[in-house]
Amino acid sequence: MNNIKNSETSNLGKFRQMRDLLTSNDVEFLMEAHDGMSARIAEEAGFKGIWASGLAMSAALGVRDSNEASWTQILEILEFMSDATSIPILVDGDTGYGNFNNLRRAVNKLCQRNIGGICIEDKLFPKTNSFIGEGQPLADIDEFCGKIKAGKDSQTNADFCIIARVEALISGWGMDEALKRAEAYHEAGADGILIHSKHQDGEEILAFLDEWAQRCPVVIVPTTYYTTPTEDFRTHGASVVIWANHNIRASINAMRETSARIMRDENLLGVEDNITSVKDIFALAQNDELAEAEKRYLPSTQSDTRAIILAASRGAALGGMTEDLPKCMLDIRGQPLLHRLVSTFNQEKIRKITVVRGYKKDKVNLPSIDFLDNDRFADTGEAATLAVAAEHLEGDCIVAYGDILFRHYILEMLSEADGDITIVVDARWRERDPDPTSRTRDLVQCSHDFQPGYLQDEPVKLQSIGADLDADKINGEWIGLAKFSGGATAKIKDILSDLSASEKLDGASMIDLLQAIMALGEEVRVLYINGHWMDVDNASDLEDAQKFL
Repeated sequence: MNNIKNSETSNLGKFRQMRDLLTSNDVEFLMEAHDGMSARIAEEAGFKGIWASGLAMSAALGVRDSNEASWTQILEILEFMSDATSIPILVDGDTGYGNFNNLRRAVNKLCQRNIGGICIEDKLFPKTNSFIGEGQPLADIDEFCGKIKAGKDSQTNADFCIIARVEALISGWGMDEALKRAEAYHEAGADGILIHSKHQDGEEILAFLDEWAQRCPVVIVPTTYYTTPTEDFRTHGASVVIWANHNIRASINAMRETSARIMRDENLLGVEDNITSVKDIFALAQNDELAEAEKRYLPSTQSDTRAIILAASRGAALGGMTEDLPKCMLDIRGQPLLHRLVSTFNQEKIRKITVVRGYKKDKVNLPSIDFLDNDRFADTGEAATLAVAAEHLEGDCIVAYGDILFRHYILEMLSEADGDITIVVDARWRERDPDPTSRTRDLVQCSHDFQPGYLQDEPVKLQSIGADLDADKINGEWIGLAKFSGGATAKIKDILSDLSASEKLDGASMIDLLQAIMALGEEVRVLYINGHWMDVDNASDLEDAQKFL
């Protein structure tokens, strides 16, 4: 996996990183995490190490911090956390998950998963959270020392760290007992001592640090004495400070507020601007890395070609049928017209599809499509609708009207066509409708007429396009389907920008765009077809569409 890398530590293994944090000449900090995502966020924030909190992991699983989650369940969470990050993890190992034998196996498994170290506390199994109750019983010193030795003998990496957590202060046994236990655990081979306290002024911890006098590294957890200045920890000789449970607490507060707001409002309007975007989640989960890996390892299942579908208009000629529903969402044999069009693109492995909607935009809501909105659809034309999606005009891009249907082979031919600009032209336009005045047509004049079996090497070029060409010059009808490639997409964007600057964009059509790019000397090629398409302009067309399929 392509993990986030901390530039200061990425060249060192996680075991060595953990030991370097513990033995640093300055105070180092570990941030609580409880799953892969929170671990990655901690690293993203700049922390050099992670505290895998038993309380937080248990809470995330919805159970008590009393060994209700088995050590194998904790191990699975740790594996995800380790895979998601490049910095070391110190595990809150409770009492070692049992006796010396349980700890031996746990240490071995943690080393296999590249976990930097484990902290074990001198209480009885199953443990009770240190902040619950008073005078909790402590483990026998000799038994706990044996557990430390068993753990050290079982580690498979010399830099794996075992931290002995002394509970004497927090359980009310006093300073002398805390120092006695710390010394015994240090002699047994512990790589560091974690001293815990529930007093809010921090004086008890500072006193321990002074008495201990840096005989070995000391880890502290200022959850209750958080007002004590960090500089005091530094001057009194603390080695590592753990921010022990703050990510899980912050997330619970945020989830409560969000859930309550949605329950109260019965919509998302009050929360959407204040929560993380799905895009950010994808980024944290490194979807980009997966996309790159798919390019390397999977056969091509998706075209790089983009599609932009212009579907902002109502379709007023359809009368009452589009009063509450835009034309592109009218039913065509059980599926919206737009769904049929998108399916044709999908058949050609074109998945990057942007639909620009306008009229009754909330009704245009097909899945797996990017939507943009032309909210001025009633006062603008096709060029303004395309301009909404200008940022998607890059690479190979196919632009289509949102009210057309065509056979899949037409799109296949268009995708393979040479030339930076190609439009699809129906050579049988006169046969499509016996009444040539029944609708406005985008008629074209080309360099060559269509001929069955046309194999001429010289490409067919567009010479003029519009609704009022001389009858003897008409070679066909543009069907509202075009491909822009290479530098053509950039030039189309420039034309759109110029039209906007000159306040001519609102009234411009796709025909105007094609004429403008031809005026720049760009060659527009023609791909002739022989029928096999239709547009839906009126009720008769809608009836024909059922037969077309």
